[in-house]
Amino acid sequence: MTKAADLLIRNVHIASMQDNGQPYGLIENACVAIKDGLISHIGSSQDKNVRASAEFNGAGQWLLPGLIDCHTHLVFGGNRALEFEMRQQGKSYADIARQGGGIQSTVNATRAASSESLLQGALKRAARLVDEGVTTIEVKSGYGLDTDTEIKMLETAKEIEKHLGVNIITTYLGAHAVPIEYQDNPDEYVQLVCNELIPRIKQQGLASAVDVFCESIGFSPALCEKVFIAAQKNGLHIKAHVEQLSDLKGAKLAAHYHALSVDHIEYLSSSDVPVLAKAGTVAVLLPGAFYSLRETQLPPIDALRQHKVPIALATDLNPGSSPIASLLTMLNMGCILFGLTPEEALFGVTKNAARALGLVNKGQIALGFTADLGLWDIEHPSQLSYGMNLVRPTRKWLAGQER
Repeated sequence: MTKAADLLIRNVHIASMQDNGQPYGLIENACVAIKDGLISHIGSSQDKNVRASAEFNGAGQWLLPGLIDCHTHLVFGGNRALEFEMRQQGKSYADIARQGGGIQSTVNATRAASSESLLQGALKRAARLVDEGVTTIEVKSGYGLDTDTEIKMLETAKEIEKHLGVNIITTYLGAHAVPIEYQDNPDEYVQLVCNELIPRIKQQGLASAVDVFCESIGFSPALCEKVFIAAQKNGLHIKAHVEQLSDLKGAKLAAHYHALSVDHIEYLSSSDVPVLAKAGTVAVLLPGAFYSLRETQLPPIDALRQHKVPIALATDLNPGSSPIASLLTMLNMGCILFGLTPEEALFGVTKNAARALGLVNKGQIALGFTADLGLWDIEHPSQLSYGMNLVRPTRKWLAGQER
């Protein structure tokens, strides 16, 4: 029986990122049909069983899922170039934070910025990612640390979708740093986050997840647990910045609350990895911050592999510790700095990145999945990890519509 479709893409090799027994989920000499924004058929390039309103000849190029950047902070005011200079002069990230720099300096700039200026800055950064074939970006708040600015950040993030061909997933990161107003009483600030902000954000549909920074210069595990409990009570997913600078057992705690992901994890103990596996929690690696801060403690990659914990990669695009608007660069860094294979890296920005955001219909070219796609003029998918600034997609589709 002939199937009807809106678009048929013929003559492509597919890196489907499915677990089909082939590297990269390879399907050679294939075609993909799209109907109502979803992938409705995958077959041979010579398949005659589909009748489409429009056809496109991929001319032997590679069709991949749209890339997913599952951890960014791309809405912010100002920049921290002067702090970069300070780090080059020998001061550590933690030293700068204790002196009022770091996150607090961006908080000051973000509070002072108008919604329009925040949007224009965010659009420039997001456009860099979109240019590389990114079709979904997670955006966190966390540079307001007060009610009005946190909401302003989340609303600004959602505005990006209206201007760029990209999906935006928002996360509330109220527990990013203790604001200066609560410096002597972080417990009271966490009460504000849990009792006022999380319920309001849920009610207004401003975010799908809640995040924390569990660290000595952030929030203690006990305070983070209060945030997790409030998130669960309000039906929001949980994510966590953990084990970036020390091992406070934040990843183990987050997994106990069934976190979608734990991010950074350079200091994660190998003995805690089975807890992540049992919880189905994704390990999100952020090589941009590792590189920018000149860290040396590597994440427990072998243990993650051994226990089959899904590994994702993201830019961590932010003004301080990872001012890098390039997910393709993260593929290369993930391989060079963390020892990932190119296949692991690509899974990290497709299938596993989708899982880190709780997206069940993105990150793969599979039947019923959203047709977020990128076409690449490459000889093999490993080329996306192999170099820096060498490749870009030749075409992109978002829910089956060319962008």
